[in-house]
Amino acid sequence: MTDLPTIWGIHMEWDDGAVPSNTKDIAIGWGDLGDLSALPSSREAFKAAFVKKYPNEKAGAVPVKAGVLFRFAKEMKIGDVIVYPSKADRVVNIGRIESNYIFSPTPDDHYPHRRHVGWKVHVPRAQFSQPALYEIGSAVTLFQVANNADEYLAALHGSPFKAADVDAVSAVEIAVQAEEGVEDFIIKQLKNGMSAELFEHFVAELLKCMGYFARVTRFAGDGGVDIIAHKDELGFEPPIIKVQCKQTLSTIGGPAVQQLLGAIQPSEHALFITLGDYSPDAVRIERGKSNLRLIGGADLVKLIFNNYERFEPRFKTLLPLKRSYTPNAISSDKAPD
Repeated sequence: MTDLPTIWGIHMEWDDGAVPSNTKDIAIGWGDLGDLSALPSSREAFKAAFVKKYPNEKAGAVPVKAGVLFRFAKEMKIGDVIVYPSKADRVVNIGRIESNYIFSPTPDDHYPHRRHVGWKVHVPRAQFSQPALYEIGSAVTLFQVANNADEYLAALHGSPFKAADVDAVSAVEIAVQAEEGVEDFIIKQLKNGMSAELFEHFVAELLKCMGYFARVTRFAGDGGVDIIAHKDELGFEPPIIKVQCKQTLSTIGGPAVQQLLGAIQPSEHALFITLGDYSPDAVRIERGKSNLRLIGGADLVKLIFNNYERFEPRFKTLLPLKRSYTPNAISSDKAPD
C-alpha cells in the first residue's frame, strides 16, 4: 500500500484579493529572521532565533509562529500536497510542492520565505464538507491536514467525492463551535485587552447604547459603585441604577453582592457586572431582591452582540467584531412551512 502524502494547509498573508492561481509560489513572512536554512533543524533553535529577532512577541505565540517557520523550512518536502483556501474567489486551491525551501528577499517583499508550487485544481468551497472546510479554517498560517485528507486527495486526483455532511446538523455543530470561539475572544479581550478603569467606561458605553445615561464615578474610592445610570438626562427621576463592574473571571460570592446592596437607597436599583459567574449564594440574594440584577460573562456577551452596532468607533476598536451569519438549528427532516 502506497503511503499517503503529507497534506499541508496554508493561509498566505499576502492574500489581499489577488487571484492565487496566478502565483507559482507559496510564501510566508517574518523576513527579519533571514535565511532559515542556516538554522539547525530543531524547533528549539527556531524558537531561540524568533525570540532574538522579535523580543516583544507574546510568550505564548512564540512556539506557534516559530513552529510555522520550522515546518515551512524543514518539514515540508517536494511532492507534499498543499491546500490553500483563497478569500478572493472562495476557491480551495490544491497543488504539490515543487521545490525545497528558498530564501528570496527583495526590498519591497515582506514574504521572503518561499517554495515553488504547482497548482493542480481549483475547487469551489461549496463542494467540500463542512468539517473539511472547518479544518482548513485554522487560525495558524501553516498546518497539517489530517482529519479530512480523503476529500482533498480525491479533489486533487479528479475523483468524485461526496460532502457527506451537508445536512444542517453538521453545519450547526460547526457554527456552535465558531460562536463559542467568538464568545471566548470577547471575554479574553475584555479581561486582558483593557485596564480595569477602561472596562468601566466600556460598560458605561454599553448602557448608553441600551438607552441609559451613564457616568463613571471616580476610579478610586467609589465605595463599590463604578457607574451611575438613569433614564432622564440629569438623573433626577427614579430609578437610579448603581453599577459595580468586576473585570474578573472568578466566581462572585454573596458578600460582594451584599456590599453593593449596602451602597444603594431603597428607591435605587443595583446592577453587578462581571466576566465570570456568580455563586449559588449570590444567585439566591438576587432572587430575593427585585431591585438587583446580576450579569455574568455569558449574559454580558449577549448584550454586547445586541448593541454592538451602536457602539462609538473607539469602543469598536477596543473590541473588533464584524457581523456574520451561521446556520440555524432547523431539523434536517422537516421542511419549513
